[in-house]
Amino acid sequence: MEPTTDRMKTPRAAGMAGIAFAVLLGAAIVLMRIAVPAGDAADAPVAADHRWAVQVALEIVPFAGIFFLWFMGALRAHTGEAEDRFVATVFLGSGFAFVATLFAAAAAAGTVLDEGTPSDFGRHYAYTLLATYAMRMAAVFVLATSTIGRMLGVFPRPLAVLGTLIGLVLIVVGSGVPWSELLFPLWALVVSLYILRARRGTARTGRPDRPDPL
Repeated sequence: MEPTTDRMKTPRAAGMAGIAFAVLLGAAIVLMRIAVPAGDAADAPVAADHRWAVQVALEIVPFAGIFFLWFMGALRAHTGEAEDRFVATVFLGSGFAFVATLFAAAAAAGTVLDEGTPSDFGRHYAYTLLATYAMRMAAVFVLATSTIGRMLGVFPRPLAVLGTLIGLVLIVVGSGVPWSELLFPLWALVVSLYILRARRGTARTGRPDRPDPL
């Protein structure tokens, strides 16, 4: 009886952690875009009256990373032992790399923000970590998760296709297109809501609510 209870709790944990991550990261991205609304964020100066937005965003990022790790762990537990080892390795590697680069970018941006006269190198370094590395790792994570979800029948076909499209867009454009970064937290929110819906179906029927593989 206890293993069944654990299986029912895992999707709920993944869903709630994913929603928290999506909301926090989405809020951080919106705040950063308020501070730098257009143009090349690596070169655009942050106005004095918008520095608060950057500071709040940097305070939010660590919590977003923590919830993402919880979301990632709960998702992996939900797939069980049937996961493909190769895809699972890409899933884990990209997830850890995303969090590491996200934290590094936030730390670099915080250091630049504290400087009286921010250096061009510092701004470019922080922006490159976020736009080139963090967003690309997020894209790989989305692609790996969608692949695992489709292979194991955990995700329905439309959700797997949506994840594949979002992953491809993120890996090609990164954050070169303003506001495209919001695709990642939006995907996490959609996946989390689906997991919570599937859990309610499992609780009602007493068996896993998996989509038709066709």
